[in-house]
Amino acid sequence: MITAVVRFKLPKGTMLADAKAKFETTAPRYRGLNGLARKYYLFDAEASTGGGCYLFESRAAAEAILNDDWRARIRANYGADPEIDFFETPVIVENVHDR
Repeated sequence: MITAVVRFKLPKGTMLADAKAKFETTAPRYRGLNGLARKYYLFDAEASTGGGCYLFESRAAAEAILNDDWRARIRANYGADPEIDFFETPVIVENVHDR
């Protein structure tokens, strides 16, 4: 498994409710994507930063989704280029499902 942590700057003064409303418009795009197990949207008001934490089945799946078209959508939606860090994810603890 591969975890991708994505960060991008948001306009100064963006509030949680504004970020949530924007994120909710993009969430349907990620449902059912081949290779994507999970996505969490991230928001930090103090740093004016948004982003996402994605869990992918493989690096190839991550790169197929977080491609140039995806980067262009981030730029268009939020006015900033995304920064992406990839991590191997050898162990997952999932308390919700007790695994």
